[in-house]
Amino acid sequence: MINRSVLVGRLTRDSELKYTQNNTAVATFSLAVNRSFTNQNGEREADFINCVIWRKAAESLANFTHKGSLIGIDGRL
Repeated sequence: MINRSVLVGRLTRDSELKYTQNNTAVATFSLAVNRSFTNQNGEREADFINCVIWRKAAESLANFTHKGSLIGIDGRL
């Protein structure tokens, strides 16, 4: 069984970086992913996906991205 997700989208807000009691970095963010098709009115819609990232990757995301940044993520559900 494969549990893999690859998403490309834009950050809807700056990521929120926090640290656990064990001093492990964790960041939360929301990603807007455009759908590859249009609706009946010819407009594109987007899905908004809440994500969590841990450790060094969380610190890098918080330091190098901001609202509106285009990012790609590879993870699991």
